[in-house]
Amino acid sequence: MTLSVSDKSTIVRARRRSVRLVRPAFGTLERVAPAVGARWAERLWFTVPRDGRARSPEDGASFEIQLHGRVVRGWTWGRGPVVYLVHGWGGYAGQLAPFVQPLVAAGFTVVAHDAPSHGASDGGRHGPRAGDIIESAQSLDAVAARYGPAHAVVGHSMGAMASTLAIRHGWLGARRLVMVAPMVKIDDALAVFAARLGFGARIGRRLARRVERRVGVSLAEFDLVTMTSDPARPRLLAIHDRGDRETSFRSTDALVAGWPDAELVATKGLGHRRILRDPAVVRTVVDTLVTDTADVLSRPA
Repeated sequence: MTLSVSDKSTIVRARRRSVRLVRPAFGTLERVAPAVGARWAERLWFTVPRDGRARSPEDGASFEIQLHGRVVRGWTWGRGPVVYLVHGWGGYAGQLAPFVQPLVAAGFTVVAHDAPSHGASDGGRHGPRAGDIIESAQSLDAVAARYGPAHAVVGHSMGAMASTLAIRHGWLGARRLVMVAPMVKIDDALAVFAARLGFGARIGRRLARRVERRVGVSLAEFDLVTMTSDPARPRLLAIHDRGDRETSFRSTDALVAGWPDAELVATKGLGHRRILRDPAVVRTVVDTLVTDTADVLSRPA
């Protein structure tokens, strides 16, 4: 299904209108009932936003895997070293479509999937409209169990964090990690979430505790800066727009500064999602992965 410009504008207006309606309520709850506000915020935090533009890729070979008794759907293209494409929160595999054909033409197998409760995949363990980052990482790990170690993983936004968790704690191995507009710290995302809904520290502290209880992991585990000292870390290329309003460029800069041999490419005027469609960004990623392949082939046995 393709949406017209007017359809897309209607969706955007509806989202903005819903946010305007909840902000006064959260402001009141912050003052008089922060525990109630935290329960409501938790429900919203784990709710996967619908994207009316989501559609399955049309030219890839489709596959299905099982995760927690539910179906995760994905697609593959090409033949060669495997590159996994990983979408972000509320996203879908088709958002990374601009990378597919250039990577295939360069001699790679490309694998992409929709995380649980996203796109064409079944709902996740929290319900049909809910998800979390650990389940997203587990879905990537399950896909990698079928298609094997990665030459590279390209992750957008929360997909960059999910990719890092899968590499660090799962079975996925990768020579190269490419982060595009990455979420580096959950604290950054919580701050954006709080500002958007209009609540403060009283709800925020309670929400953080509720999130930890629900996923069963300390929020400190979601700070990617802690991976800079991990001996198993892959080589890193980070691409981030300085004006990104969804994820923090400053946090990405700090991550790269502490990650040995990492590279940061800063863009301007591309924002959080348009960066995925920019030809220069796509070319930078493909050229980097091709160079990595040449480096491997040139090493003595």
